Amino acid sequence: MRRILPIITISQFLCTSLWFAGNSIIADIAKDLSLEPQFLAHLTSAIQFGFISGTLVFAIFTVSDRFSPSLVFFCSSILAGLFNLGISIDGIHSTEILIFRFLTGFFLAGIYPVGMKIASDYYKAGLGKSLGFLVGALVLGTAFPHLLKNLITGFPWKYVVYSTTALSLLGGLCILLLIPDGPYRKSSQQFNFTAFLKGFQQQNFRSASFGYFGHMWELYTFWAFVPVILAAYRNRYPETNLNISLLSFLIIASGGLACVFSGLVSSYFGTKKTAVIALTISCLCCLLSPLFLFSPSVILFLTFLFIWGLAVIADSPLFSTLVAHNAPEESRGTSLTIVNCIGFSITIVSIQFINSLSDKMDSQYLYMLLAIGPLFGLFALLKNKSGKS
Repeated sequence: MRRILPIITISQFLCTSLWFAGNSIIADIAKDLSLEPQFLAHLTSAIQFGFISGTLVFAIFTVSDRFSPSLVFFCSSILAGLFNLGISIDGIHSTEILIFRFLTGFFLAGIYPVGMKIASDYYKAGLGKSLGFLVGALVLGTAFPHLLKNLITGFPWKYVVYSTTALSLLGGLCILLLIPDGPYRKSSQQFNFTAFLKGFQQQNFRSASFGYFGHMWELYTFWAFVPVILAAYRNRYPETNLNISLLSFLIIASGGLACVFSGLVSSYFGTKKTAVIALTISCLCCLLSPLFLFSPSVILFLTFLFIWGLAVIADSPLFSTLVAHNAPEESRGTSLTIVNCIGFSITIVSIQFINSLSDKMDSQYLYMLLAIGPLFGLFALLKNKSGKS
């Protein structure tokens, strides 16, 4: 049992490196294809929309509850990696890039929530700690392409694509060969097209889910716009000469430590209470962002971004734990998947909303609007006085 969590965590990291592979090289792609700056939002939304579509299909057909989660994870890692490779085809057009990113996102639906399902099949006690490591792996995987981009400076951008595809294949093989189905897995043998709705009949499940939805309004928009924020600061203060790729990696990746820390802390203070604290801090970061985003002090500016990077993701494994604990046992995998589906749908709305206002609103105040999500999430959590914590 001791080897199970490290293997799932490493595999999750390897496979989710596909997520922001396109974002890390968007400047190079845009230069090669003469694309507009707004293509970043479309690129991010394409993979998010693919993930949403995938989670909806996986949820409706109860895939991770009917079939071996390890096999689902492996097959998804292969297909996601191959579609990721598609954007490296010579002579590709912008529409085809968006299609390939959509398909990559579709099969990431068989990786991220299924990885959490595998963990929940092995760990009942201490699930919050386990999911802290898994979401931390997602964060590190999401940030990793930015580090790759920095490491291969001077080489073609396609090397990032080749590398992340190879990592995904390796991660899938690790799960297939080393992680059998868990002892707490309850298999469903029949189609149940309404199973994904069952959890929402319970108040505690709804409260945890709505808290997660508020968290998601902020999370991926912040991640997507970290390079934009850094670039805007460098344009205003060119003497700082910020390394945008490296800093983007460090700011996003730092959240992985926050996930592990929050998972451990929740064992002592309770999952719900820890989630409320983390969500409150990230909400304050949104509201206070105008004071720091264009501070003349680069140290103050970067310190603030790192604090925000820690707080914005720290509650994610806690919400996943609350959802898993309050979901019906026979459809836990499907419940986790549909909550992911709705949550990532919200990220598209948020990303496009912020993007649409980026040329109409002073960027110093723009990111205050991300506080809408945390405020909603806090209301949902604090309104419900009962539930597993």
